[in-house]
Order: sequence, then C-alpha cells, then structure tokens
Amino acid sequence: MFLLSRLFNRMIRDGELTIVDHRGRTHRFGSPSATVPPATFRLTDAATARAIALGPAIGAGEAYMDGRLILEVGTIFDVVNLVTYNVRWDRANPVRLGLWRQAAFAARLDQLNFERRARRNVAHHYDLSDRLYDLFLDTDRQYSCAYYDDPTDSLETAQALKKAHIAAKLDLRPGQRVLDIGCGWGGMALYLHRVAGVDVTGVTLSEEQLKVARRRAADAGVADHVRFELIDYRAVTGSFDRIVSVGMFEHVGLPHYRTFFDQVHRLLTPDGVALVHTIARADGPGATDPWTAKYIFPGGYSPALSQITPAIERAWLWITDVEVLRLHYALTLEEWYRRTVAAEDKIVALYDARFFRMWQFYLSAAVAAFRNDGHMNVQIQLTRTRDALPITRDYMAAAEARYRALG
Repeated sequence: MFLLSRLFNRMIRDGELTIVDHRGRTHRFGSPSATVPPATFRLTDAATARAIALGPAIGAGEAYMDGRLILEVGTIFDVVNLVTYNVRWDRANPVRLGLWRQAAFAARLDQLNFERRARRNVAHHYDLSDRLYDLFLDTDRQYSCAYYDDPTDSLETAQALKKAHIAAKLDLRPGQRVLDIGCGWGGMALYLHRVAGVDVTGVTLSEEQLKVARRRAADAGVADHVRFELIDYRAVTGSFDRIVSVGMFEHVGLPHYRTFFDQVHRLLTPDGVALVHTIARADGPGATDPWTAKYIFPGGYSPALSQITPAIERAWLWITDVEVLRLHYALTLEEWYRRTVAAEDKIVALYDARFFRMWQFYLSAAVAAFRNDGHMNVQIQLTRTRDALPITRDYMAAAEARYRALG
C-alpha cells in the first residue's frame, strides 16, 4: 500500500477518495469537493495495491474486473472520474501527470495493423454478440459519437442528427457512388441511400457486422444499391464520388496513416469528396492505455491532429473543412454507460459478471477521456482538388436542414 499511498497523496486533491486495504486499514486522499463526488473502494490483497500503483489503468481495470477492487461508496464511474479529474488536461492543473501515457513504445508496436492482424483486432471487439450492442446502442446501432443540438436530446435523436450532419458535408447527388470505410452494421450506408439516392458500398472486417448489414439492406429492399463487403480498406478497388469513414480511423494505426490517405486519394474521383470522423487528441501525441489495448481495442489509437495532417499532406489531399466536437462523445458515452448499467442482469446472463464489470470500466474510462483528458472528435473533409466544393459552407447548412426534415 506504500506505493499507492505515495502516488495518491501527490495526485488526489479535489474530491475525497477512501481506500480500505486488505488489512482493514483506511487511507483517505484529497478533500471533499462540490465538483467531484466521493468514492470508497476496498482492496482484497497487497498485490493489487502494488499493481495499481505501478500501472493505474491496467492495475485498477483488472482488479475491478476480477473482484479484487470492491466498491463501497459510489460506482466505478465515480472512482474513474475522481482520479482522472485530478490529472485532467488543463494548464491550470498543478498535478497533471503522464499516467495515461505509459508504455508508448509498446503502444506504437500495437498499432502495426497489417491486414491479418487488423481483422483479428476487429473481431476482438465487433464480433461480440448482437444482443450486447442492442442493449446499449440506439436502434440504428450507431457505435460512434452522436451529435447533440442540446444535451437533453435522446440518444436516438442525437444519432439521427449525426447522420444528417455527416451527409451534409458530403455534398451528395443522386446516383453518386459512395464508399463507407468501416460501415459497422450498415446504418450510415442505408441512411445515405435513403436521403440522397446514392449507391453505397460498405466495407468491414467484422463478419458479424457484415451479416447484419446485408440482412438490413435486403429487408429494406435496397440490396441492389447498398452493398456490403468483408474486405480491408487497402484492398478496395474502383472509383468513388464520395468516401465516408466514421469511427474507423482509430483502428488504422499510426504507421498506416500514409497508406490510408493514399488509398483515399486513389479511390476518389478527381472532383470527389471524403469525410473522416474520428476520435482525436487535443493534448498532442500519446498512447493508448494498456488496459484498453489489451481488453477493448487492440491495435487502436486516437491520434492528435498533428499526427493526421502530415499523412494527408503527403497524399496530396486538400483539407477543405475541419470541425471539432468537444463534448458530444462524452454525452454519447454517458448514455451508453447508463444503458449498460440498466441492462446489468441481461449482460451478466449473456456473458458473466466479469465481462459486465469490464464493459462498465471501459465506458467509465471513455467518458473520463472526453470529460477530463484531452480527447475530442474531429470531422475532416477532404478533396483531391481545390474547387471540388462550393467556396462557402452554406451548402452544408442547406443540406443538413433538408436531411433533418426527412428524419
């Protein structure tokens, strides 16, 4: 407990964290705060305290999953929020530490997502049971940042607004050919065809997502216009008027950014438009924490804009628009967390209690990344030529209003 106490004595100032060690001794850190709710947990053995001190993310995550970190006051959401608030990305924060930047070299190796490994990484997360995703996502299974007009919007409303927001930036015309890289369960592809009359090819590496997407297209009677393929983005051939990629770029891996954007350039028609929606970092280059890399998104990494733009430049693409979404994903994740907690019994029955605690920790940490750390979402619009789009953004607003009216 010595190492953990030493760490938290330096770290925790705002909010009261109480730890009961395996001998029943109570250790208090920080002070009561109107901003951060208190939390108390108990540790079952000395080794757990040492593991958390040496690697907070993976140490605490595994301890909570295994039942060696037992909550007594508050939830795991409260614990994660309290700790990360104290190391929040803020110039005025005197105790900011690089706790979530550990193992940078190992993280870089983890991003070597060659085709076979990329498929295995995708299967790790996205080939889980369909029933799991139905329990916490919206009805269209949009597994990416929603777009909120107001924080009180429902998740279903915010995800519909997200699709309209993205579609508007693509400047669509009926009959255009659209490529959806990382199409998920097909919701975006089906939406683009419905509101704009475009033909869409969606590609994924998830066999489970592919089955659902193809079934949805067939059920909607649009399989001739909305097609889905199990193929790596690097193997796609052909020519497309528009390319969209939502929530997939986080799985590309830093060593492959040049390949990704070269492929976008290669596949776009000369007057084509691409839109990449991805998690990014306001706080500069970092590393995926080891717990997330091991249990949730192997090979995943959310980049800084300073890491994305050099690859775009070298691919001879124009950045025609960039939008930063600061709090939208926090709101999305908080709703996913609430729905996950409400479905605890169903998730435990589907998997087990350890899996439920893993999912709970994952979503808690993800919220903290957007509330307390430097995570954000960005939408980057790209073209091959400088005159492929109107010279003002007015066309986006007009199209978005039209798509919103269609629902």
